[in-house]
Amino acid sequence: MSDKILKLIYEITKKYKDPSSESPLDESNKNLSIVVKNGNVSIILLIKPSIKSQYQETVKVLKNAILKIEEVVSVNVVLTAETEKTENNKSARFIINCKNIIAIASGKGGVGKSTFAVNLATTLSRDGNNVGLLDADIYGPSIPRMMGILKRPEVNENKKLIPPEKYNIKCMSIGFLIDLDTPAIWRGPMVMKALEQMYNGVEWGKLDYLIIDLPPGTGDAQLTLAQSSKLTGSVIISTPQDVALIDARKGINMFKKVNVPILGLVENMSYFVCDHCNQKHYIFDNGGAKKEAEKSNIPYLGDLPLDKKLRIQSDEGTPSCIVNPDSSMSKLYKKIADKLINNISN
Repeated sequence: MSDKILKLIYEITKKYKDPSSESPLDESNKNLSIVVKNGNVSIILLIKPSIKSQYQETVKVLKNAILKIEEVVSVNVVLTAETEKTENNKSARFIINCKNIIAIASGKGGVGKSTFAVNLATTLSRDGNNVGLLDADIYGPSIPRMMGILKRPEVNENKKLIPPEKYNIKCMSIGFLIDLDTPAIWRGPMVMKALEQMYNGVEWGKLDYLIIDLPPGTGDAQLTLAQSSKLTGSVIISTPQDVALIDARKGINMFKKVNVPILGLVENMSYFVCDHCNQKHYIFDNGGAKKEAEKSNIPYLGDLPLDKKLRIQSDEGTPSCIVNPDSSMSKLYKKIADKLINNISN
């Protein structure tokens, strides 16, 4: 249903021109992002602050036209201004001393994104890199549990948070700052402030890699981090079935629109190896992510199985790549990490 609404919306927006570029407001316009969820439409327009007034009439007309679509419940249009970038990128809101900042993303929840982020971070750390792991999922932080960290971060003399360390990885999560069973009932501005605090307000030191576990979807938090944190690139996680790939496609398109390189697509829960027959069983179909990578012209990093031991290790806070580095699962993560590093260097 959302794809149908999105198509109808673009039929409306493409009739109008972007005042800053004079190009149509269609699917190829990098200044336009549209998200549809349960009939609620969010439109984000990247504009030049100097000509903001030229957008006012366009926004009004677009809202009225889109609200006439039968399945649309509400329309919210956000005008966001991008400041001019200087050579040393001083305009970036989120700045740390890190060579490579990699966002782990998914179009929907429940595809194993956080598990992937943890095991990628531990794999990179075991290879001798200085690694940080940032849990940017404000509403559903899972990194503290998966890394087995219970203590809260301390504050140094510069009033910066000292990130808890485990397995030689510096970690930060809102889960360290609120009680385990306390929900984060925050609106957008509070979420952005929390993300900025966990990024700029942390004594990360010098890192080779910062792995950011993004929230699922393509909302404000994802856009803010994509546009403001000098990302080296992103990795998209999806399961093989069509419903997951539809959402993964949205994530791919979001990163393309904000000019963030997509370093690769991973098919998680690709298959299950039976303990009794030792055969692969493709529970959620198979090969869908690889086909999507080829279709979207992005690298395919590989597939990972649905694994009971991995689930137990994640619940216990003992990542597979640490407790069992010679296992088949750990070797798959190592293979994916090597491909990822190669894609970064090329």
